[in-house]
Amino acid sequence: MVSEKGRGATRNEASGRFNLPRREADGDWLDALGDIDGPVPRRGTTVTVERARRIISRNSSPDIAFSQSINAYRGCEHGCIYCFARPTHAYHDLSPGLDFETRLFAKPDAASLLREELSRSGYTVAPIAMGTNTDPYQPIEGDWRITRQCLEVLAQCRHPLFITTKSNRILRDIDLLSDMARDRLVSVALSITSLDPMVARTLEPRAPHPLRRIEAIRQLAEAGIPVLASVSPVVPGITDHEIELIIGRVAEAGAREASYIPIRLPHEVAPLFRAWLDEHYPDRAAKVMSIIRDMRGGRDNDPDFGTRMRGQGVWADLIRARFVKARKRAGFTGERLTVRTDLFRPPEGPQMRLF
Repeated sequence: MVSEKGRGATRNEASGRFNLPRREADGDWLDALGDIDGPVPRRGTTVTVERARRIISRNSSPDIAFSQSINAYRGCEHGCIYCFARPTHAYHDLSPGLDFETRLFAKPDAASLLREELSRSGYTVAPIAMGTNTDPYQPIEGDWRITRQCLEVLAQCRHPLFITTKSNRILRDIDLLSDMARDRLVSVALSITSLDPMVARTLEPRAPHPLRRIEAIRQLAEAGIPVLASVSPVVPGITDHEIELIIGRVAEAGAREASYIPIRLPHEVAPLFRAWLDEHYPDRAAKVMSIIRDMRGGRDNDPDFGTRMRGQGVWADLIRARFVKARKRAGFTGERLTVRTDLFRPPEGPQMRLF
């Protein structure tokens, strides 16, 4: 199977990790058309309403800088082939491949659930992160506006927030974000993987153009919103040569700091990424995977706390050294973008307090 235009994955197998029947295709009518003469229609995007019981997820991972997160959507239309969240679709007996990009779930009750959870007497204030699993500003946010609704609740409650995205759609909420930034309640991490539009078109096919993301950094910074540029993931042999260029551009645009993470390939992401390499970069596929395995202790993926975000070995050390040098040259000081937690005021029923 080859990739469809505008999609990242080249395969759509179900994983079978949860004792569910393994499928070589997703079983829908589009896959059945493969043996029929004539062009096959493009796969569309469907959105299923998910009625969640709660919206705040919690974690205790020692190498993650937040303990609370909100994910308004499952699946992500951006279609980034490297996305570490792809395996979560296997929980629904859906493929981490094309299903992850096309069969999405939305949680329209997110804002009301958030209001309810923030109202509980035992709630302890800690920054909430958005964009930790799938992008809160993927294309369907334009219609569903669930991220916007959650931001309205958090802004009214003066609740601290971290946002990670690779979309300039975040500018639609610049009014709320600039208001929160005045009280040091928000910081934004904007992900830029490559500045080469040809690379980005296959690596993250439905994410906004890299230059639009650079412009988003500029506008957010001008609005007083602290922005960190995330050069993530760094893909050796594909994007690593751009580290210095990206850091220089984001510094010029007004980013306050920069970070990076070497590519991670958990569970089903590894075979999907291999298939992507075979189609788009057959000349260097073996070399890329060899370097990744070197950075991951001889495996496709290293799930261990402490090393999974940094990598190990000669190649990981080289990338780290280049990044540190480029960051210093750009004037970044290693500043940690922090937010305040002392201004929180719980919501009062369906109508927020006026004073």
